[in-house]
Amino acid sequence: MPVAMELTRIIISEVNSEQVICLKEIDGERTFPILIGIFEATSIHRRVKGVDAPRPLTHDLLVSTVESLGAEFQDVIISSLRDHTYYATLRVRHEGELIEIDARPSDAIAVSVTCDPPLPIYVNEDVLTDVL
Repeated sequence: MPVAMELTRIIISEVNSEQVICLKEIDGERTFPILIGIFEATSIHRRVKGVDAPRPLTHDLLVSTVESLGAEFQDVIISSLRDHTYYATLRVRHEGELIEIDARPSDAIAVSVTCDPPLPIYVNEDVLTDVL
């Protein structure tokens, strides 16, 4: 059963190559950190702070393309952990059909905060169990 989470923290380090985003359980106390790259962290941070880029960034392009094709983003699910790597799914609804798109969690969350309103984020319970 997926657990509803919200983005609560973005940690950008100028001295480390890995950045951190933290998700917190909406109806609970569990937190879930994910190490991500600097470009994804910067993109997420810009969106959360409401800072527009002069030209569309990759996540803006993806959202714009999907919406231009008449589809609608539904949510993000961090679905599994395999070999120390998290996997996520961006779910899009098009003409009544649910389409699941494989994504890195950092990209999926960047798309989530690019959408207006931001997409719901879920983490599968077994992923939380493996991590916590």
